Amino acid sequence: MAAEDGLLRRLREFQPLDRLGDDQLVLLASRVERRRIGAGQKVAERGGRDGRDVFLLEGKLELATMDGQKTLVEAHSPQAKVAIARRQPRLYDVTAVAAGEIVSIDQRTLNQMLREAPVVRPDGRGERSDAFEEDREHALLMAFYAELRTNQVAVPSLPDVAWKVCRTVDSDESSADDVAMAVSADPAMAAKLVRACNSPLYRGFSEVHSVRDAVVRLGMRTTRQLVTVFSMREVFRAQSPTLKAAMESLWRHSREVAALCWVLADRATRLNPEEAMLAGLLHDIGSVPLLVHAERHASLSRDESLLAEVVRELRADVGASVLESWSFSPAFVESARHAEDWQFESREASPQLADVVIVAQMHSMIGSNQGAELPPFAEVPAYRRLGALGLNASRSLQVLTEARTRVEDVQQLLSIR
Repeated sequence: MAAEDGLLRRLREFQPLDRLGDDQLVLLASRVERRRIGAGQKVAERGGRDGRDVFLLEGKLELATMDGQKTLVEAHSPQAKVAIARRQPRLYDVTAVAAGEIVSIDQRTLNQMLREAPVVRPDGRGERSDAFEEDREHALLMAFYAELRTNQVAVPSLPDVAWKVCRTVDSDESSADDVAMAVSADPAMAAKLVRACNSPLYRGFSEVHSVRDAVVRLGMRTTRQLVTVFSMREVFRAQSPTLKAAMESLWRHSREVAALCWVLADRATRLNPEEAMLAGLLHDIGSVPLLVHAERHASLSRDESLLAEVVRELRADVGASVLESWSFSPAFVESARHAEDWQFESREASPQLADVVIVAQMHSMIGSNQGAELPPFAEVPAYRRLGALGLNASRSLQVLTEARTRVEDVQQLLSIR
């Protein structure tokens, strides 16, 4: 009995299992496959379609992509709160690097349970979703979640030029000439990079006129970040008028948060400002496939407030999934997953990208008169962790006021066409 109670407690820690009712969790616990794994044991293979979700109870796993990039996921970490390599066909080879324990769950069983999960009504009472069909928000949310779990929500691809430049920069044998050649394969991107290098943020004593000179001045790491930033504009485009307006609004918000991230990283941390800017630009990337997929739900696409609620509920999980599929580092995945998680606290001692994104989000909301929805600054762990400036509410606003020119410079950079 104690072992069963222990498993129930652990299952409740995972997303989306935390949506299930107590009786559902008991039933689910009787249907999961629980097994010990040894160091070096293969847990899942890239390209596999086994129809199961894997959750890490104990130990440490290594996720390896086709091009050799590796990510470690340790039990009890934020990355381990969701299913491991959940998209199918799987994008990763998953191998245990330390002995541990996993559970796997049939996706169809889980999706059915999620559709029947309890819903907490405004009066605090929990009821089955099928007990009040008038709750459109919940019904659509569950439908979206089921479609997400069965890979019916298409994840956008990383633009080709960004993928090529990232791979080139990551190669130990690449030179500035190799990176310049990868950028020059896209003439529009090449022109943007040269204009960026001559912008107020990066210009030197003289203008540069070639892509190679721009790469040399910026450095390969900054070049990679800027090319990815510029290529993101294409991901936020749409054709239908309704979707186009939503995407434009999303792009404006993402661009504002990105600019604030650049300034905060530069003033309050040792993080690379360009990486922080990119994290800010990508913090809401999960909204993109959700908005596109929403067009399949006529009642949802016509109801802006309902659409906003569904996107708000699901974008963190979807965003993390998108960045995982693009092989972004765990720091970027973490920042997308926790962008509006005001109580998130990293285990790392120094400020992380997620901290910068959270604080930038808070300032963006204050600037758009949404500050009443925020907790007090002093109660937000990310805010406290940016301690180099001795930040408090008034000091924080003072810093951003003083840095207004820099914010405008970054906004100008992100507007380069």
